[in-house]
Amino acid sequence: MTRRGVSRRTMLRGAGGALLALPYLEAMAASTTAEEVPLRMACIGLNFGLVPQLFFPTKTGRDYELTDRLEPLQKLRNDFTVFSGLDHGVNAQGGHGGVHAYLSGVLSKNSAGMPEANISIDQKAAQLVGAHTRYPSLQLASGNDPNNMISWSASGVAIPPVSHVETIYNLLFQKMDPKLRDRTQAELAARTSILDLVKTDAEYLRRKVGARDRRKLDRYFGSVRAVEKRLVQSSQWLDKPKPVVDYHLPAAANTFDFVDRVPLYYDLISLALQTDSTRVITLGLADIGANYGGFQVSRGYHQLTHHGKVPEYITELSIIEQFHMNQLARFLSQLKAVEEPNGKTLLDNCMVLFGSGMGNASSHSNKNLPLLLAGGGFRHGEHKSYFKDGAKKVASPAGNLFVSMLQRFGVETDRFGTAISSLTGLEVPG
Repeated sequence: MTRRGVSRRTMLRGAGGALLALPYLEAMAASTTAEEVPLRMACIGLNFGLVPQLFFPTKTGRDYELTDRLEPLQKLRNDFTVFSGLDHGVNAQGGHGGVHAYLSGVLSKNSAGMPEANISIDQKAAQLVGAHTRYPSLQLASGNDPNNMISWSASGVAIPPVSHVETIYNLLFQKMDPKLRDRTQAELAARTSILDLVKTDAEYLRRKVGARDRRKLDRYFGSVRAVEKRLVQSSQWLDKPKPVVDYHLPAAANTFDFVDRVPLYYDLISLALQTDSTRVITLGLADIGANYGGFQVSRGYHQLTHHGKVPEYITELSIIEQFHMNQLARFLSQLKAVEEPNGKTLLDNCMVLFGSGMGNASSHSNKNLPLLLAGGGFRHGEHKSYFKDGAKKVASPAGNLFVSMLQRFGVETDRFGTAISSLTGLEVPG
C-alpha cells in the first residue's frame, strides 16, 4: 500500500510517466461502429506557464532535441507538436490578467464588440456536439483559484469549473435515485418556466431602450438561450443510464494534496472521453497553498515563478513543472493505450491541447505561449516556430491554431476570436 492507504492500481503520481491501466469498455465498443467514432477535444491549462528556456527546443523541424520539460514525452515524440512564436497579442497588466484568454484569445474586457464575445475554443466545439452526449462539455479544475476559469461562453460569461473529484465521478458514473430523478425533473421544468417569464419581460424592455442597452440585452438573451438548451438536454438524459466502469476513487480523494489529486482528474477525463459521456473537456491546473499542495519545495509556486533567474528558485520550480509534464505524458499514454472501433487509438481520436495563457511568469509576459498539441489525427513529431521576425519577438496569432483545431473537429469556420485563418504547416495526413 502507498501513502494514505491508496492502492498501486489507483495511484497517483505516475513518476516518470508510469501508466495507470483503465478498463476497456466492451459495452461502448459494441454499440459504436468505425464510422461513428467521434473526435474529442481536451484542453489543459497551467496558470503560471513554464520556464521558456526549459520548454522550447532550440531547433525546429523533426530532429529537434527534447528539452528538460519535454523529456517525459520521449516515447510519444511522434504523437505531439510543440509550437513557439504563438500568442494572443494581449498585453495584460501584470501578466496574470491575460491568463483567462488562454482558450479564447480575447480579454474579457475587450469582448463586448466581438460576435461571440470571448468564447473559448472548447465552448465553440461544444456547440457542434450539442445533445449527442450527456454533457456537451465539462469544465474541471484542481482548486478554487479564479485563474482556473478558462472556459467562456458566447455571451462572455466565465463557466465555473468542478473541482471536487468525487463530484466529477458522481456526475459521470453515479446512478440516480428514482426520487432524486423525479425531483430533478420537476426542478428543470420550473427553471424553464421561470426563463420563459424572464424572456417575456426582457423582450418588452428591449423595445423601450436605446441601441447600447439593446446590445446588452442581446447578450443576455444569448445566455438565456444557452441555459434553455442545457435544461432541455439535462431533461433528455435523465432517463438514460450512466455508463458502468471498473474504476473507483480512493477514499477521501477530495482531501488529497494537489500532487495526489491531479492524476485522478486525468483518470476521470480519460474515462469520460472513453465512455462518450462528453467529447469536450477543459482542466485548469492552479491551486492555492504555501507549497502548492504536496511538493517538497520551500517557497510558494507563485513566488518561485518570479525566479529572476536565481538558480535555487528555478531548481525548485522545476520540481513542479516536471510533475506537470510527467502527468501529461501519463495521460497521453493512457489515451494511446485505448483501441477504438475504427482501428485507431483514443489519442488518435482526441486532440489534446496543453499550455498556458502565461508566456513567462518571471517577467509577467503573455508573449510566446508554451503550447503543445497532441493526437487528434494531425501529423506530429515536430517543433514548429511561427515568429515573424529573426529576433523572435513578433509572434503569430495563437488563434490560428484554434481555427485548425476547430476545423478538424468539424466546425465550419475560418476564424476564431481575432484570428482570421488556420495555422499554416499543421497537416492532417491524407
